[in-house]
Amino acid sequence: MENILEVKNVTKIFGSGVDAAMKMLKAGKDKNHIFKKLGTTVGADNVSFDVKKGEIFVLIGLSGSGKSTIIRCLNMLYRPNAGQIFFNGKDACKFDKNELRGFRRNNISMVFQHFGLISNRNVIDNVSFGLEVKGIDKIERESKSREMVSLVGLDGWEDHTISSLSGGMRQRVGIARALANDPDILLMDEPFSALDPIVRRDMQFELLKIQKMVQKTIVFITHDINEAFKLGDRVAIMKDGKIIQTGTPEDILENPIDSYVEDFVKDIDKTKILCAKHVMVVPTAFIKSGDGPHVAMKGMKSNGVSSVYVVGENMQLIGLLTLESAIKVKNGELSMSEAIIKEIPITDVEVTLQDLMPVAAEAKYPIAVTNSKNQLIGIVTKASVLSSLAG
Repeated sequence: MENILEVKNVTKIFGSGVDAAMKMLKAGKDKNHIFKKLGTTVGADNVSFDVKKGEIFVLIGLSGSGKSTIIRCLNMLYRPNAGQIFFNGKDACKFDKNELRGFRRNNISMVFQHFGLISNRNVIDNVSFGLEVKGIDKIERESKSREMVSLVGLDGWEDHTISSLSGGMRQRVGIARALANDPDILLMDEPFSALDPIVRRDMQFELLKIQKMVQKTIVFITHDINEAFKLGDRVAIMKDGKIIQTGTPEDILENPIDSYVEDFVKDIDKTKILCAKHVMVVPTAFIKSGDGPHVAMKGMKSNGVSSVYVVGENMQLIGLLTLESAIKVKNGELSMSEAIIKEIPITDVEVTLQDLMPVAAEAKYPIAVTNSKNQLIGIVTKASVLSSLAG
């Protein structure tokens, strides 16, 4: 995957004495030492990372770690004192006033923690605000806005006032407004932290669902390690303005770079952040819809299993055939269509182990993992779930 953002050696300092602070950073002094000496705050210290097109990249850290400073540097709300930020190969730090305006209007949008909605506008007018600023005519912007309202699951709420919405619904409006501009990059600064735990969990799932549909690049800020690992394709852990470690959730869990990261992730609930995609295995025991019982039994024997999945063209899942049923087909007691079990456990790649474990415990067969086209892409077994939690 190609990089859409490249952040190279970005440093951001707040307050007076910037030159002196930069010299102290180069001499190896940390942000706490500099603040005591100069009263100057180091927001970000020599930060580098890249973001790939279409991924969810999460910056996580405690308060004061620098994550919110960095996300505001990405859209130039804060201009770095040093370093470069490349968007599709162009250094945004060198954008003039017009280029920056175009960048913010067309390429990058932000969803804020406290929604940032306009209280005297209804839902549809809030969603269409950015399009209105861009000069899009009313018919077109309303059509686009209604499409986004539907995408975030607020059909029927278009004319409601903001004050009549719950917190979760307001955040959906914020996401719809950001998406209405069709940006290349969506910046999300702790967007769910003000929500109660149940609504927050629902919004996390909604974001993953929306991301799958629109395939936007997302840079997400959070202080919640469970949220970071649940949402992020890759995660960067920050401390004192620096990035300590970057990697996939699995990489960081398995190979923490130092004691700070190890402590940071030690109490994580793996069932909440590991999903089907993390524990599924490639299905090897399957037959095509035109195959007969002999092919099915041969496949079972070679794979050491007592059932096979049945797929159609392009790996679309049809059902499952057991050894017992295959024998009955072979003996003429059943037809293949009668023998195939259609009601089998199926899951999506983003479903967490927390939700999968009760299903896996009761299921007679492995859980089939399918994509939006109903293609069989993996299976989740009881053994794969248990081994992932034991690691």
